[in-house]
Amino acid sequence: MDQPDLTPLDDVRARMARAAAIAGRKPEDVDLIAISKTYPPESILPLIEQGQRVFGENRVQEAQGKWPALIAAHPDVKLHLVGQLQSNKAEDAVALFDCIHSLDRPSLVAALGKAMAKAGKPVPCFVQVNIGAEEQKGGCPIADVPALLASAREAGIPVIGLMCVPPAGIEAAPFFALLAKIAAENGLDRLSMGMSGDFETAVMLGATHVRVGSALFGARD
Repeated sequence: MDQPDLTPLDDVRARMARAAAIAGRKPEDVDLIAISKTYPPESILPLIEQGQRVFGENRVQEAQGKWPALIAAHPDVKLHLVGQLQSNKAEDAVALFDCIHSLDRPSLVAALGKAMAKAGKPVPCFVQVNIGAEEQKGGCPIADVPALLASAREAGIPVIGLMCVPPAGIEAAPFFALLAKIAAENGLDRLSMGMSGDFETAVMLGATHVRVGSALFGARD
């Protein structure tokens, strides 16, 4: 009897499990965030039907357009914001998202702290670190991480870990290892790192959240 074809979701989960086993970790210790930015609800629904429950979006406005109806139909789905967040969108982000991965500067700490207090909703956050010191990228400079963490905690923001996007086109492993080191030095044990091209490496180096888009949904236009 022929084996049924693996779905992209099955394939990604199997690869995550293999990477976890190599590192002596349990597969359930790593959350898969399906990055659904630019994909319409009809592309997202099949993953929900296959049991995927955590999704990531890059932009507040795009998420507002498609997720309220999906969440109303599937209230156990969790939505993470993984893209840059403008301070003037802080209230909207706090209202819609269950986790924010891009806390990266003092002005955003102030805006999110105020928005969470107003809504009575403390949203878990990752501090995004500019791990490759790239001028064109968002993220807190490595040297400023302790101060940003302290100000976020003072503002009542629950910071749960660190996030990074390594420089494109070079080996990601050293950057993932550096992020893990910075997190450990600051008493944090969650790491949002790894995307479609390098999530297995990230899992082997301690990722607790991987952000996978094209390997699940196919290439973007």
